[in-house]
Amino acid sequence: MNSQYFSAFAALAGSVIGGFMMLASSWLSQKAQARAAELAHHRTRREELYADFIEVSARLYADALGHNEAELAKLVKLYALIGRMRVLSSPKIVEAAQNVANTIIETYQAPNKTFRDLKGVVNSDAIDPLRAFSETCRDELRISGPLF
Repeated sequence: MNSQYFSAFAALAGSVIGGFMMLASSWLSQKAQARAAELAHHRTRREELYADFIEVSARLYADALGHNEAELAKLVKLYALIGRMRVLSSPKIVEAAQNVANTIIETYQAPNKTFRDLKGVVNSDAIDPLRAFSETCRDELRISGPLF
């Protein structure tokens, strides 16, 4: 009779262990899927934020080339986007965005450019203040893991 109990106990233990392993496997799989979805959502939010910043910055920079005064509402939107980056992005991104904003402010304070003036500047980095920001964003999104 001892061997019968032992066989029954072994079968029961095997079933319990198998069930536990299935449960653990399922739980780990769901946890991994939830984490992947969270990372994808966070990445999408950052991509949208960076695209908005690039769009607003490009418009402001183009305006700054031909005008000496900015519309404050547009500058406020630019700084609001930088504020959102402080929450969602790495310090490198925030620094690059702040450099773009500083360039825009300096451009507003500089003499206006005409279309002929732009011809000489087209191939220099001065015409593309967003290049460093874009490259920093691309590098961060390539990593696409936890930022901090």
